[in-house]
Amino acid sequence: MKTIDEAGDLKGKKILVRTDFDVPVGDDGIIQEEFRIVRQQETIRYLLSRGARVLLAAHISAVPSFAPLMNQLQRLLGAQIKFCRDFDESKAYWNDDGTLAMLDNLRLSPGEQDNNEAFAGQLVAGADLYVNNAFAVCHREHASVVSAPLMLPAYAGLLVREETEKLSRVITAPAKGKVVYMGGAKASTKVPVIRHIIDKAEHVAVGGVLANDIFKELGRDIGSSRVDDDAHELLMGLDLNDPRLVLPTDTVADGGQVMDCGPASAKAFAALADGASLIVWNGPFGKFEDKRFMPGTEAIARAIAASTAFTVIGGGDTISAVNSLGLLDKFGFVSTGGGAMLAFLSGEELPGLRALEYTP
Repeated sequence: MKTIDEAGDLKGKKILVRTDFDVPVGDDGIIQEEFRIVRQQETIRYLLSRGARVLLAAHISAVPSFAPLMNQLQRLLGAQIKFCRDFDESKAYWNDDGTLAMLDNLRLSPGEQDNNEAFAGQLVAGADLYVNNAFAVCHREHASVVSAPLMLPAYAGLLVREETEKLSRVITAPAKGKVVYMGGAKASTKVPVIRHIIDKAEHVAVGGVLANDIFKELGRDIGSSRVDDDAHELLMGLDLNDPRLVLPTDTVADGGQVMDCGPASAKAFAALADGASLIVWNGPFGKFEDKRFMPGTEAIARAIAASTAFTVIGGGDTISAVNSLGLLDKFGFVSTGGGAMLAFLSGEELPGLRALEYTP
C-alpha cells in the first residue's frame, strides 16, 4: 500500500482527500466528539505544508449538511476551509488560488452509498491524486472509498497507514500476554473477531450484550436482558467453554435486565490487564451512559490505562466512555474505526484497503 509521503513532489498538486468527519452532533448544533476530526490534522497539514491544493470529502450521519458545522471544523483543523456546496463550486475551487476546500455531505447523493461510478467520476474531476485518510469507512463499498481511488493515482493517508500497522500488530503479536476485551452489542461484528483471534490470545474477556448472547446460548437465565437476534447462528461452532473465554461471574440488573457486570467480575476483568503485553478493547461492558451502570466499564478502562502493555481501543461508545473518564490520552493507540477496526481484526478484506492495493 503506497502512502502519500511516497508520492514525491506535491507542490501545486490537486488532491482529493477522503476524510472522516462522521461525528455526533447535539441538538444545540455542537459537535460532541472531536476525536475523529482532530486525527485528520496530520495528513491535511502534511499536504498543505508541501504546497498541495486539497479538497476534503466526507460524510456525516447526524445532520444533513456540513454547512452549519464549518466554523467548528475550521477551529478543530486549525485552518480556513472553503465550503463547496456542489461539484460546480468544487470545480471553481480547483481553478482559483485556494489551498483547502471541502465538499458537502457525500451522502446527500445516493450515488455515494450505491457506489455509482458516475458519481465517483464527479468527485475526482479536476484532481491529480486521491488520498484515503478515512479508515473508519474502509469496510464500506461506497463510491468515494472504492471507485474514486481507481480513477486516479491513489495513496493511503498517514492515519490509514498507522491504523493498519497498529491493528496488524494486534493480530500478529504472540498469544501469550495478549488480552482482548469485547463488549457492547452487535454480535455480527464481534463474534467473527473472537473466532479469528481466540487462538492468538491468552484471554478473551466478554461483557455487555455480547455476554448476554453467550449466556443465553449456554442456557442460563438472563431474564429480559437485551440480546442480538442473530447470536445463535453466529455462535454456532464456537467453543463457549473455552477456558480462554472469560465471562462475567456476577452482574448488576435493573428491572430484570442485565445492565453491567458485577463488582467481582469487574475486579477479575481488570486483573487480566496485570502483566499483559498487548491489550485490545472494543465495546463497553455495561450501559455506561447511565452512571449507575458505569463501574464495570470504568474498572476495565482504568486497569488498561494503568497497564504497561501496548494498548489499543476503538469504537465510538468505547471512546466516549474512556473520554468521559479523562483517560483517552492514557492509551497507546486509539483507533478511529469501529466497524472497520472489527472487520480488520476478524480477518476480513476491507474494500477501501483493497482499492489502495493493501496487502497484509
